Amino acid sequence: MTPPARTEEVRRTAGILAVSATTVIWGLAPLVLKQVDMPVLAFAAYRLWAGVLIFTVVFAVTGRRLTWATLRTSALGGMVFTADVACSFLAFKLTSAADATIIGALAPVFIMIGAARWFGEHVARRDMVFVGISLVGVALVTIGSIGTPAFNIWGDLFAFVSVFTWTAYWLVSKRARASVGAFEYIASVVLIAALLMTVLALVSGAGLSPPSEAMDWVWIWGVALGAGAIGHVLLAWSHRHVEAWLGSLITQCMPIVSSVAAWVLLDETLTPLTIAGGLIVLAATAAVLMRTRTQPTDDTFDVAPESPAPAG
Repeated sequence: MTPPARTEEVRRTAGILAVSATTVIWGLAPLVLKQVDMPVLAFAAYRLWAGVLIFTVVFAVTGRRLTWATLRTSALGGMVFTADVACSFLAFKLTSAADATIIGALAPVFIMIGAARWFGEHVARRDMVFVGISLVGVALVTIGSIGTPAFNIWGDLFAFVSVFTWTAYWLVSKRARASVGAFEYIASVVLIAALLMTVLALVSGAGLSPPSEAMDWVWIWGVALGAGAIGHVLLAWSHRHVEAWLGSLITQCMPIVSSVAAWVLLDETLTPLTIAGGLIVLAATAAVLMRTRTQPTDDTFDVAPESPAPAG
């Protein structure tokens, strides 16, 4: 029989791999938003309803079902997720792929504080230094992109707001996952978000006219299946096995994926500062990952938790 500690170590490693895979998938998402012709909020609504259909099929095949209790537990996550999708999609559409993802990469700092307060997670002070170094890398990439053709102040503003919506979604989801399965949670979140995004698209004037271009349908289903279903399920599963602050730090590599992909596929400018900043983010993240192979015993940063950490 495998010792419990060994089993949890394997699950933690699998969780880290799950977050890493999600990081690559989500890092490519901004490129899709550059290709669509329909209004951003309308695209978001269609993408979410496509996700609802995907989960409907999955639930029918696996025999799963949603309950009112699950929907109630997931309601807050669905509301915050709606705000995050709206802000992120607008940022991806308006500004450069590098800016949109790199500004969003500031979220781990706020997630770290929230995780310490909500879940009693401990972060070694040395790892705090690496997080600070990674933020320097984020700043360098942002500075390097200013003045390039794809730079847009409104896009950067939406990206900044998404830092807080994403932080809230991450922490709310980790708490909800203590009592709800990964598939059930994400299916509930997507359903709630689809309803809310539909209302938001109508109220904003974006409307819900179907895509006029065939490729827009391809992008809708691609984002719904890849970034939506696969990415979010992997992330939701990892919440039970990877510390919130560590998982969010791994996602700081999304800007690297986005910047390189946009440079290769969209011909966006990749300045020396952007390259240097990206390498700093990668190096700092790798250093933290190597250090966290063993749990820190002292020299930790901690904030007294508001409530006990959830079981599991």
